[in-house]
Amino acid sequence: MKKFFRKQKPGRLIAFGFFFLILIGSVLLMLPVSVKDGVHLKYIDALYTSVSSVCVTGLITVDPGDTFTVFGHAVMAVLIQLGGLGVSSVGAGLILLVRKKIDLSGRNLIKEGSNLDSENGITGFLKDVFAITAIIETAGALVSYIVFSKDYPPLKAFGISVFHSIASFNNSGFDILGNFQSLTNYKDNVLLNITTSVLIILGGIGFLVIKECLSVKFNFKKLSMHTKGVLSVSLVLTVGGMFIFKLSERGEMTWLEAFFQSVSARTAGFSTFPMSKFTPAATACMLVLMFIGASPGSTGGGVKTTTVFVLFEAIKAAAANKSPKAFHYSIPSEKIKKAGVIVLLGLAIVCVGAWALLFMDPEVTLSQALVETVSAFGTVGLSTGITPKLSMGSKIISMIIMYIGRLGPLTVASIWSLSKAERVEFPEGNLAIG
Repeated sequence: MKKFFRKQKPGRLIAFGFFFLILIGSVLLMLPVSVKDGVHLKYIDALYTSVSSVCVTGLITVDPGDTFTVFGHAVMAVLIQLGGLGVSSVGAGLILLVRKKIDLSGRNLIKEGSNLDSENGITGFLKDVFAITAIIETAGALVSYIVFSKDYPPLKAFGISVFHSIASFNNSGFDILGNFQSLTNYKDNVLLNITTSVLIILGGIGFLVIKECLSVKFNFKKLSMHTKGVLSVSLVLTVGGMFIFKLSERGEMTWLEAFFQSVSARTAGFSTFPMSKFTPAATACMLVLMFIGASPGSTGGGVKTTTVFVLFEAIKAAAANKSPKAFHYSIPSEKIKKAGVIVLLGLAIVCVGAWALLFMDPEVTLSQALVETVSAFGTVGLSTGITPKLSMGSKIISMIIMYIGRLGPLTVASIWSLSKAERVEFPEGNLAIG
């Protein structure tokens, strides 16, 4: 068995890890101790909840607050935490905990799962990841408690606060408030809105970015090209999304709601403004934000901010007949190719997924199918409310898309690749383009 796993590609092992974690989670959620008295939970819904938790999405077929007990909520929180940090990182953390060294294959696995450039400094990176996570989530829970303690008994408010902090930092739009309400009852609470937004943003920019910002004391000039790109695109998308949402809703949405939706739509999935009230223009903006998603090495999904950044710079350079560059660095051609492949694969997954949902459930509109599919791919969790009503076939499709979205389309495409390196080269052909 050990030899079998050693022969597998890192991406394949990560995929297996997520798959087995999902199965274990579904079994735990089916236990009587996980489900409230009088509630009948089908296995497909337990499996869907487990997939959505591990893939840090937030799409739900049953309301967590009305369906699961405290134990069930704890299981979900653990699944969200493990899914956000990554199976390889958590496994390596346990190895370090028992004071064992991580071998070369383990380092390669962590490198692949965390989008690192090299295997050097893996141990230090993991320790920083766990420390950053613990500090941010603890702070988030303490601030959230100030808000929730006004509406719930102390013990329940504490549980909700811890769950909310974990879900927010890991960009998973789950809530345990019940009645599918998300955070609509707190749409005017500035403290909770800002706290949740900060947790989402920190989880979405990635551990590498957080660590680098702290090391250079937030001096933008000293930051690497990667970090500058992540921060720049994140800022543009957040501010641009806020203005578009505000304009699209024609006064129905407050500036606070517009800001929160812009942050949440990137991969978190919390909502303070009912999606049933979204105008088509606002829905279109949300689809774009969900598809782009978070950043590499983060807890979020989507095609990633750096992918869009690279493609934008490449298109701008091509239009001006110049070589692509940014922040006084040239952009490698292989990065442009990879970005193009990721976006095309993402679009293909969304298109095929939306068609499959429309085929399985003809009563679903095109707009609803697109929101559902892009939300699953971007591991966002926002929905027009059709998720609980989907047929079993559509739920399975949605789970597959969430799984692909969490792993990344390029990783999934390479998992089953058995081909060896090319040994034959062909002469270049000529095609008319554009």
